[in-house]
Amino acid sequence: MNFIGVVSKLPKIVKRISLVIIDIVAIILAYMFTYLFIPQEYGIASSAFFSTVLLAIIIYIIFWNVFRIYRNITIYSSIQEYIVLACTCAISAWLITMIETILPIATLSMQTNILAGIFIAVETVAVRGGFRCLVNYINSKGKKEKKNILIIGAGQATSQIIRNITVNMGDEYNIVGIIDDDTEKRRCLMYGVEVIGNRLDIKRICEKENVNLILFSIQNIKEKEKNEVLNICNDTNAKVKVMLPIEKIIHGKDIDDSFRDVELEDLLGRESIKLNNNEISDFLKGKIVLVTGAGGSIGSELCRQIATFSPEKLIMLDIYENSLYEVERELQPVYGEDIIKTVIASIRDKKRLNEIFKEYRPQIVFHAAAHKHVPLMENSPMEAIKNNVFGTYNVVACSNEYGVDRFVLISTDKAVNPTSIMGATKRICEMIVQAKNSNSKTNYVAVRFGNVLGSNGSVIPLFKKQIQEGGPVTVTHKEITRYFMLIPEAVGLILQAGTYAKGGEIFVLDMGEPVKIYDLAKTLIKFSGKNIPIKITGLRKGEKLYEELLIAEEGLTKTANDKIMISKIEQHDEKEINEKLQKLARLIENDNCTRHDVRQMMKEIVPTFIDKNIL
Repeated sequence: MNFIGVVSKLPKIVKRISLVIIDIVAIILAYMFTYLFIPQEYGIASSAFFSTVLLAIIIYIIFWNVFRIYRNITIYSSIQEYIVLACTCAISAWLITMIETILPIATLSMQTNILAGIFIAVETVAVRGGFRCLVNYINSKGKKEKKNILIIGAGQATSQIIRNITVNMGDEYNIVGIIDDDTEKRRCLMYGVEVIGNRLDIKRICEKENVNLILFSIQNIKEKEKNEVLNICNDTNAKVKVMLPIEKIIHGKDIDDSFRDVELEDLLGRESIKLNNNEISDFLKGKIVLVTGAGGSIGSELCRQIATFSPEKLIMLDIYENSLYEVERELQPVYGEDIIKTVIASIRDKKRLNEIFKEYRPQIVFHAAAHKHVPLMENSPMEAIKNNVFGTYNVVACSNEYGVDRFVLISTDKAVNPTSIMGATKRICEMIVQAKNSNSKTNYVAVRFGNVLGSNGSVIPLFKKQIQEGGPVTVTHKEITRYFMLIPEAVGLILQAGTYAKGGEIFVLDMGEPVKIYDLAKTLIKFSGKNIPIKITGLRKGEKLYEELLIAEEGLTKTANDKIMISKIEQHDEKEINEKLQKLARLIENDNCTRHDVRQMMKEIVPTFIDKNIL
């Protein structure tokens, strides 16, 4: 059993009596020390000395009990508790002097009581602090070496963290210093820990002090700055953790109670999206809204956000019942069964869609249902066409027939100069929407954006799974880059774009800077703390090295939101589009149809389709 264990086993009354005896000795010694500095009328053996010391013992012990000094656990005493102890000494010294002025007996001088009070404060604080240091020293013997911590940010949150680590985790961690860019804080101390540099010093300090763990404890910081600092931290050999929101912090006995691992979202450097919620509310409140593909990553988040704007009804449509059931279980208890309606249906089934549109009469449609996995669609091009092209055609047609006000197609950057069947089908969907807009009272628009973190089929969950299994992590090409956005911000911008819709637009979302997938893999491996290799497997069928968000000749115009732009391209003739689609439908229904035939036909409909298989 360690020293703390032995002490903790002692009865509480024994520990308190022991401390009281130590404090009494400290009081007596303090008054004796005053004789070295102040000439006294009465000697140490005099009744004046005895009566003053007895009064002091009574007053000090009473005040220390009133201020609960003896309830503090000595080995965990903090600076605040030491300050309270010192303040009680000052009050006690003053009170002793006041009492002695009215006592009809010989007593020591006021200067003696004040000096003794100072000595008592120093002695009692020193005893408690020394005992704590002794305990930490004894307990550290035989234990594994402490981990060195560097803290980013010299704010209020850091002061709480330092205190928590010092009190609860002092035998596990050693804080080497604090990093802050504020030059006024340089060399300042926070609970004894010095501000030793700014962000440019992080790598040097980590190497010099052998830092094992970096704690990022800045709460209010712009995402871009946070991204820059975390990327510097990521270049060190230390593990990096980010402080939880202040309201979620638990002052426990482990770092994980207050900090989390760095997520990729932290490294995107994207500022929070500003939305006009009043416009979105006017757009959705009291409306009947239909979301196709409601069980998917984007579809489900659309449902979550739409529900908060008080629609009259939210119809969630999907063919996959398991994911749809999960969304239903999440939203119905909050918003009620009268508002949240779930419908199992395939967008390929025009008859079923007619029944749904006739029953619910949606006013706004968000069309998110689609097959999106590029390599799978390369192997099953006809399924991609049936679902993405003709499924979209069915939903577009029903929206027109039943008087939908606005139809919003969820498109993708893979529709721009597509190199895959999936991308080509989504480009056709955009063409269908724009063509229909010219001959319908419904306002048809599309919203185009890149990859979203955490979506079904995203590369990030795959990397995490591979890391968990011990690797290797597979990347198709070292130079492959993608645009990334968080699901909630992408959906928020989709809703905002819907408020701007006048018909025929393709809205392009600002995805920020493109990110190398290889760098993402390295970052995830770094976060895991494991040494896992990266294996380059080669580009898959239909996969691009780089994605584009607009066709070069389209041009962009701005909207009221700087994260949303409009790509206004040439209008498509609906009759011509329909003729091509009919030809495509006959082709895929032909038993003798080959994949080559399908790709040739897709190339005819989408001239920008770059297909290496038919070059």
